[in-house]
Amino acid sequence: MKLKDSVQSWLISALEDPITKILYVNSHLTKTQLETLLIDVLAENIAGQPIKYEEKARLRLIKAKISRGAFHRTLEQARDNVVKAMYTVILLGYLGIFESTTLDSYLEIANKLKSYMESYKNIPIQSVELNEHLKAIKIIREELETSLKNLSHP
Repeated sequence: MKLKDSVQSWLISALEDPITKILYVNSHLTKTQLETLLIDVLAENIAGQPIKYEEKARLRLIKAKISRGAFHRTLEQARDNVVKAMYTVILLGYLGIFESTTLDSYLEIANKLKSYMESYKNIPIQSVELNEHLKAIKIIREELETSLKNLSHP
């Protein structure tokens, strides 16, 4: 499979994931910025070698060709939004807001997300265990989706 096909297949599955959708809709990133950031960070891991911006621009899911400069501008916007989000978290921690009980539901979701990701990493090979494991993952995902939707509309 060609690099472009591999990266785009992975991007589609990542961006269509229901939890990813809820998270990015409520983040400071647009879908395009998230896609660009994912390409920048993960495409080289998939390729196993450095990739130039021009090639990364071709990996985008849109049909129209975008320039290296447009890809770079979108990437800079995404990085800026990520840095600002991190500074917001640091600021709230510094001011003691994270010690407030109003953030408990967000911390609970963070822990559920961690469990969800660990469940995916530890999928058993045997079919008996696999079916039970997949049922558990589905339940966790549904709980996460419901919790995230509730948090996004306080």
